[in-house]
Amino acid sequence: MRKISSLLLISCFLVLFLSSTAQKRTGNNHNPVFEGWYADPEGIVFGDEYWIYPTYSAPYNEQVFMDAFSSKDLVTWEKHERIIDTTEVKWAWRAMWAPAIIEKDGKYFLFFAANDIQSDEEEGGIGIGVADTPGGPFKDYLGKPLIDKFYNGAQPIDQFVFHDNDGQYYMFYGGWRHCNIAKLKDDFTGFVPFEDGETFKEVTPEGYVEGPFMFIRNGKYYFMWSEGGWTGPDYSVAYAIADSPFGPFERVGKILKQDPEVATGAGHHSVIHVPGTDEYYIVYHRRPLGETDGNHRETCIDRMYFDDEGFIKPVKITFEGVKARPIK
Repeated sequence: MRKISSLLLISCFLVLFLSSTAQKRTGNNHNPVFEGWYADPEGIVFGDEYWIYPTYSAPYNEQVFMDAFSSKDLVTWEKHERIIDTTEVKWAWRAMWAPAIIEKDGKYFLFFAANDIQSDEEEGGIGIGVADTPGGPFKDYLGKPLIDKFYNGAQPIDQFVFHDNDGQYYMFYGGWRHCNIAKLKDDFTGFVPFEDGETFKEVTPEGYVEGPFMFIRNGKYYFMWSEGGWTGPDYSVAYAIADSPFGPFERVGKILKQDPEVATGAGHHSVIHVPGTDEYYIVYHRRPLGETDGNHRETCIDRMYFDDEGFIKPVKITFEGVKARPIK
């Protein structure tokens, strides 16, 4: 009887453990938001739909295309395969990553980095695709990179296009611990120099590594970036608050990082603002516990909150993710 009771007890514990594990991965939980290895997600709202444009997370020579995902409620996502690839972008041959997208005059402009160039002598950098719909297909807009040189020490990767309240479009970009801001021409074919003659101004805050992002809330400019190494558990997101898109950006602190009970390497994010509300969601990638392959990254969403003084509260990364939130 004792042996049978012990076996029953062990069986019960095993069932509970497996049930708990399954609940973390499936059940009513929504992180990751879609299947597959995807990173560097750009989240945005077009009309009454949410869209996410991620990096296909694989070895550089396999990163030759991009997928996109759309949702009406942040929970159920539709995959749009190969919205752009290197057969369309003739100068790109690998490492297409970290997309950014903006809609202007009925066209959708998809900014991306390609080839992971290490010097001014190599071909590659930041390019643009254009399409009539957010799901593509996107065509090469310029037939060449928009930026293909190292200015102020910034590797031409990880671009984010910011539309200011006065109508001006700016690009923030840069790897190798340097971040630049540049003023885009109205047709996105190049840049307009600033009044002092500079085209690329460095705005690098303390701790910056890569992955810049900006949004405006209550008249303040929130500038965010990733810190740490992208393959390590210390990858994270920090931010600053300023009165203009030029800063100065004084680091406030980290608001997204690993949780040893959930996932590691939480970083390279974007922010979705639900139109007409004060609801904000952080879209980011992270690495499942136990994963050692640097490319095994998943895209997740969690709610982002502010305190009464306007500072961002630290984000708790979860398996649950967010509840359904249609745009009204």
